[in-house]
Order: sequence, then structure tokens, then C-alpha cells
Amino acid sequence: MNDDMAARALEHVLITGATSGIGRACAQKLIARGVRVSVLDITPPDYDVTAFEQLDLSDPASITQALSAVQALDPIDALFNIAGVPPKPDQQKSILCINWAGQVMLTKGLLDRIRAGGAIVNMASKAGGRWMQNIEEVRHLMAHLTPAQIDNFLAETDIDATRAYNLSKEALIVWTMASAKALKDRQLRMNCVSPAAVDTGILDDFKTAFGPMVDKNLAMTGRPGHPEEVADVALFLASPESHWLRGVDITVDGGMSAFMQTEQLKLDDTLLQ
Repeated sequence: MNDDMAARALEHVLITGATSGIGRACAQKLIARGVRVSVLDITPPDYDVTAFEQLDLSDPASITQALSAVQALDPIDALFNIAGVPPKPDQQKSILCINWAGQVMLTKGLLDRIRAGGAIVNMASKAGGRWMQNIEEVRHLMAHLTPAQIDNFLAETDIDATRAYNLSKEALIVWTMASAKALKDRQLRMNCVSPAAVDTGILDDFKTAFGPMVDKNLAMTGRPGHPEEVADVALFLASPESHWLRGVDITVDGGMSAFMQTEQLKLDDTLLQ
């Protein structure tokens, strides 16, 4: 292991959004491995955790309160930023506050609680994959970190909920990459996971927002992903085994990206036939 980045074994982790879906899968896999799990979420989990504190990522006061409560906990070895909301109509502000601005505020407030060698794992999305094409709008959003600033951003851009969702995930991917150097200097790592459609309670919201494209993409892979499959990648990024990864985004989509790129680039897909 590189001597300037001795990654920590996971003993105590903090997870947002662990009540359901991917966050729940992460928490339960960690608990099964003997890791202590503390949870920040809008509702309490229905399983035993080390600690729970209510958190509304759209409310700076709630974030401040949660950060205060975390001070009483043991330092953590990893932060899993899993909480997020889907692209529901007319929810642009909530989407940008919860999926973007609140994540940044919470993470910055927790940096001193993560032990040297620790990891941060962000849950982005395949929907954020066009960040490079949209980099100027991404930069614009990244300068807006309070609810009032988000109001101003929405007034300037007039984007709908689907674009707000995609943009929030683009910003998470870019933030993850852009933070790599500063976090290395703090002996921390940040990486992110970008799942495609996952079989959770909000899958129907994505089908409504993205229309026939979702079914078309699912037809390529044969099924949506399972939360546990995405959780496995998130746990790897938090583990010592991934100690040489910094600022990367791992797409978890059952091969969808490869299938689409093969078709778009007219690559020879018959070599194994």
C-alpha cells in the first residue's frame, strides 16, 4: 500500500439515505460485516444501527443540527452520501438542494470527523454522464450552495425537474473529480458511483421522467440493477482495497454503456462468435 495513503479498515461509517434502496443495502451489508453504522436520514431505519439523527438535506438548519449531533459520535472511517430524490415534476429546488447543495454542505462539515485514510463515496447516476458536454452549466450550478442561491439559479436557467436531476448528478461527478487533490492533502479519498436504473421504490419516477428511454435501456440489460449490486461497488470504494482510486466515477449499468457505445461507434461485436 502506498505509504502516503494508508487506507483505513472500516470500523464506523456514516450513511445518508439508509432507510431504503441503495443506502439500506449499503448499511445492511456493512452491519453484516461487523461495521458500526450511523445513519442520517429524513426517517429512521427499521433495523438496528449505532446511531440515528434526522436529516433534511434541503434545510441548512437541519444539516447544522445533524453536524452538531455527529460531534458526539466516534470519528468515522467513511462517509456514504447516498440520500437523494428522483426527478418529480415541479420539484426542481428540492432536487438541487438535496442532490447537490445539501450534500456539499454536509460533507464539508464532516471532513474533520473522518479519520486520516478514510473515504467518501458519493452516489451519482448514469444520468449525470454528460457532464463534460454540459460543463458550463455544471460550473454555474456549483457556485450555488444555499437555498436562496438555488432560487436564483432556477430563475436564471428555468430548467425542468428532469434537467435539474441530471444536472445535480453531473455536479456530483465533477465535484468528486475536482476534490481529489485537496482531499489527498487531507489523507482522504472521494469517489462516486453512477448506477443506471435500479429496482427501488423510485424506479417508476424515473420511468415517468425519462419516458420510453428507460424501457429501451432496460431491454438491453434484461433487468434493472439490484440495490445490493450497487452497494457492493460503493463498499469497495470505501474499503482499503480501493486505496489507489481518487476522484473516479464508476458506472454500474449492467453493460448498457458498452452496448450503446458499440452500436454508436459501429464496432465489431462478432469477434467472440
